[in-house]
Amino acid sequence: MEYIKKNGEVSPKSDCILCDLGKSGVARDRLVLFCGKDCYIVLNAFPYTSGHLMVVPYHHAGTFSEQSQSTLSEMMYLLKHAEKILFDEYQPTGFNMGVNVGRTAGAGIPGHLHSHLLPRWDGDTNFMTSIHEVRVLPESLLMTYDRLLPAFSRVPQMDVCVQK
Repeated sequence: MEYIKKNGEVSPKSDCILCDLGKSGVARDRLVLFCGKDCYIVLNAFPYTSGHLMVVPYHHAGTFSEQSQSTLSEMMYLLKHAEKILFDEYQPTGFNMGVNVGRTAGAGIPGHLHSHLLPRWDGDTNFMTSIHEVRVLPESLLMTYDRLLPAFSRVPQMDVCVQK
C-alpha cells in the first residue's frame, strides 16, 4: 500500500475524490474556495442550490469518532464563517446543514466525512430534481466560485487551543 503525508500525518493513499480535492489548494478548476489547517471548503459539483458547499476534513475517515477534536472544531469554525458569507452574498431565508454518516444514512462518499451547507429561500422547492433528476440554478458553478472567493480569502485561519 502507498502512503501520503498531509499536515504531518501519514495515511494510506486512496482513490477518494475528497482526498484528491484537498491536495489541490485553493483552485478554481476544482472549486476549492478555502484551505485551513485540518479542513477545506469546496463548492458541491452537483449543487441543489446556488452556494451549496461542503466543509471537508483532509483526514480520510468516515465518522466523527475517527476525526481529531481540532478537525471537528475547525469544521464548525468554517461552517460558521461560510454561513455568514453565504448570507451576505445571497440573502437566503434559511440554511440546510448536514452530515450523512455511512451509506445507509445517505452519504455519497461514506469513507470521507464532510458537511454540507445549502442556502434556502422561501418557496425554493426544486421540483425538477424530484421529477427528472435535473437541477435549475440561476448561476454557473464558476460564477458562484468567482462571487464567493473574495469573501473566503478574508476568512482567518483558526487559532484555537483544544483541550486534550
